[in-house]
Amino acid sequence: MALSTQSVGEFLTALGERTPAPASGSATALTGALAAALVELAARFAGDEEAVVRARELGSRLAALADEDAAAYTAFLAERSAETRAAIVRVPEEIASNADQVAALAEAVRARLKSSVAGDAEAARELARAAARVARRLAELNA
Repeated sequence: MALSTQSVGEFLTALGERTPAPASGSATALTGALAAALVELAARFAGDEEAVVRARELGSRLAALADEDAAAYTAFLAERSAETRAAIVRVPEEIASNADQVAALAEAVRARLKSSVAGDAEAARELARAAARVARRLAELNA
C-alpha cells in the first residue's frame, strides 16, 4: 500500500515499527508534501492560481518520493550494490530539491498575504526547509 494512501494513524504506526522502511526518508518526504499543501492553501488565499498548481505538483511528487524512498532502502538492504546505494542517495537528494522549491514558493506566496493565512505560508516555509535539510543529511549518510 502506498504510504500516501494510508491514514495518518496507519503511517505513524508503520513509522514506529521496528522495520527498515518507512523511516526518516519517507517521513521527510511527507513533511515536504504537508508543506506543499499549506502553500497551496495560502496561494488560494493570495489568489495565485499558478502557485496553487505548482504547490500541488510538488506535493504529489514529494508524496511519491516517500514511497520511492521506502522502496529504495528496502532494495538496498536486499542487495547492497552500487545501483541500490545510488538510489538511496538520489531519492533524498530529490526530496531536498523539491522541498527547497516548496520553501521558495511559500516565501513568494507569503509576500502577497496580509491575513492570518500568512502564518500558514510561514509554517510551510519552515517545514519545507527542515525537510530539505534532513533529506540532504540522509543523502550524505547514505553515500
